[in-house]
Amino acid sequence: MSNYMFIVKKVIAGAGILHIHLNRPEALNALSEGLMQELHHLFSQAKNDSSVKGVLITGEGKAFCAGADINQLATLNGQRGLSFAREGQAIFRTLEQLGKPSLAAIQGFALGGGCELAMASTMRIAADSAVFGQPEVKLGVIPGFGGTQRLARLVGKGRALDLCLTGRLIKANEALNWGLVSEVVPATELLTRATQILTNMLKLAPIALQSVMTVIDQGYDLSLSDAFELEATHFGLCCATQDKSEGVSAFLAKRTAEFCGE
Repeated sequence: MSNYMFIVKKVIAGAGILHIHLNRPEALNALSEGLMQELHHLFSQAKNDSSVKGVLITGEGKAFCAGADINQLATLNGQRGLSFAREGQAIFRTLEQLGKPSLAAIQGFALGGGCELAMASTMRIAADSAVFGQPEVKLGVIPGFGGTQRLARLVGKGRALDLCLTGRLIKANEALNWGLVSEVVPATELLTRATQILTNMLKLAPIALQSVMTVIDQGYDLSLSDAFELEATHFGLCCATQDKSEGVSAFLAKRTAEFCGE
């Protein structure tokens, strides 16, 4: 266990996976200021640690994360609210731009900031018990950690407006149908399946994985011609790597490629 108060940090042996487990179950893993600072530290550390190849995020108890700490929200005025949102956006953007795959394995509630944390991850899978929502409007505010923007990009403008304007909650299968998550599994299989997905992904070429994430993230809001140029540039960069030579050679020789990240 780490020295952190709200997070259990584990390294999954042999896979290069950093497992970040939110551990504030009495508050449904709500995003207090302390927990947010711990996440920022761990995301920054993971980005710069070459031994970390991917990140898995889970939550303890009945929730993945139930959102922002309401006691802290109660203290915010206009100026502090602006700073609070900008800081949360920056922390989740660090996760989104790790350059390494991250996967949120979601059980129970993923509401407000918890849903936003999941959306900032590269991929999401859910237990059949999972429940998603952006209910901030019921508190007189809006999603502030990137939720309005990532949700619309993931599920479309109409569905994002539906969730954010009504504050209603959706269950795992509806989230799957919408494309908010890529897979739903029984709760007892969630951690095993999440680890399997990440482990299999991390056997692939790290530079190619990073390029895919970069091109999709940066290219999404570019013109089509500019996005094509970004894609071509990264394709060229990948073609100059040892991993490309290894991948092609292994394919032709009908053997399993052994990528080195160079």
